[in-house]
Amino acid sequence: MDTTLITTSTSLEGYKIIKHLGLVRGITVRSRSLLGNMAGGFMSLFGGKSSIYTELCEKTRKEAYELMILHAQEIGANAVINMRYDANEVMNGITEVLAYGTAAVVEKV
Repeated sequence: MDTTLITTSTSLEGYKIIKHLGLVRGITVRSRSLLGNMAGGFMSLFGGKSSIYTELCEKTRKEAYELMILHAQEIGANAVINMRYDANEVMNGITEVLAYGTAAVVEKV
């Protein structure tokens, strides 16, 4: 994957936006496994951090993020500004994670 600049801001310090290319997104849908649900449920009995669910969430966000970057590169962007995440439960145990932002072509000033 080539280097693509990503920011949650509406501008990119030290760069000039040459062209806005529009919305880009990466979406992934994940479900928890039966074993993962059992282990996660067992861990919740004792409270504290649930490393099983944390790992699942991190992998899911990373996948959506990487898909967003690929989408941006496919349309010729070298940056994504105003990047955000969104997540929704599609049905019980199945979650959609969306990474999105505005693709842009930028140059260093």
